[in-house]
Amino acid sequence: MLTERTQPFIPYMKNRSVKAQMECASDEIAQQSCCGPLRPRVKVTVGTRSVVAWGAIIRNNLIYMVSFVLIIFNGCQSTVPEFNSDSAFGFLEQQCDFGPRNPGSTGYYQCRDFLIGELQASADTVIQQQFQLTDPISGEEYQLTNLIGRFNPSATKRLLLGAHWDTRPWADRDPDPARRMEPILGANDGASGVAVLLELVRLMKLIPPPIGVEIVFFDGEDMGLSGDPRSFARGSLAFASDLPIPRPDEAIIIDMIGDADLSIPVERYSMQQNPTLVRELWKLARELDLPAFENRVANAIFDDHIPLWEQAQIPAVDLIDFFYPNRYANFWHTHQDLPQNCSPVSLGQVGTLLTYYIYKDSN
Repeated sequence: MLTERTQPFIPYMKNRSVKAQMECASDEIAQQSCCGPLRPRVKVTVGTRSVVAWGAIIRNNLIYMVSFVLIIFNGCQSTVPEFNSDSAFGFLEQQCDFGPRNPGSTGYYQCRDFLIGELQASADTVIQQQFQLTDPISGEEYQLTNLIGRFNPSATKRLLLGAHWDTRPWADRDPDPARRMEPILGANDGASGVAVLLELVRLMKLIPPPIGVEIVFFDGEDMGLSGDPRSFARGSLAFASDLPIPRPDEAIIIDMIGDADLSIPVERYSMQQNPTLVRELWKLARELDLPAFENRVANAIFDDHIPLWEQAQIPAVDLIDFFYPNRYANFWHTHQDLPQNCSPVSLGQVGTLLTYYIYKDSN
């Protein structure tokens, strides 16, 4: 069980109560290498990077370009399309244009309909999974919706890629006490992960993936109470408790990955749940020279990957930069969680990694 430990430590959670918890990881664990020495093999510059194109260039709506590139993976040739980081950032801004997306708000319903439309335009199958959730402060009950887009559903190998699309109803970490009961915009904590997945949705419509991919936008992740981690990640709990699709082989959750100063160490629960996938992803990040991915095991965070493993035995990992913008300042759950504090380069690093992981076995 995830709650049973052979060595004591204080887990990091998205609802940490005191700043002292930031230093919980032991020096030994924090310094250990999970993935071997750093040896970049393939140079890729995200954002404004150029790529040697071998194959056809595909354009979509004048803003989306995919170039086929030939790279070497362990002596085998694979054709991998390019992830467009600027287009992904446009999706981040578009979500924020709806305003806060906390359940019951106008922005929530506008964004839900937008996401449904994007999935219906691209995915082979779209599923809406509804569940009930009670606001722990007001007591109001909401009908929430997980959104699932299926690509290549007949494939044997299946990967789940997930991010939460709701935003925090309260800015409970804001420095201004008078504004702490107002909802946040959630550019990083909410829009960033969804933006990367939306760009992958568009890409996979143009170039069908060689494996099965389940895109899941989880609802109800951020309506939890600080100090009670089990009150968070309710959409993934509903999903894992009553799977609306065949059980995927593995899952990657992305959360808070838009930070302009992006830093993604290995999340500790992820290393426990799926060490093979962790090592493969971080090895791939080294080969692609993606500097945000740090070769160390760090904090443990209760996020959407935990219910996937506990309830459905889906071995899931979490790509997350919890210190936003860094260890010395905090924009998380405040009114500073804005697009100007995010970066297309950061979205590009995560999107590039996921694109290569999806298409690496293409022939």
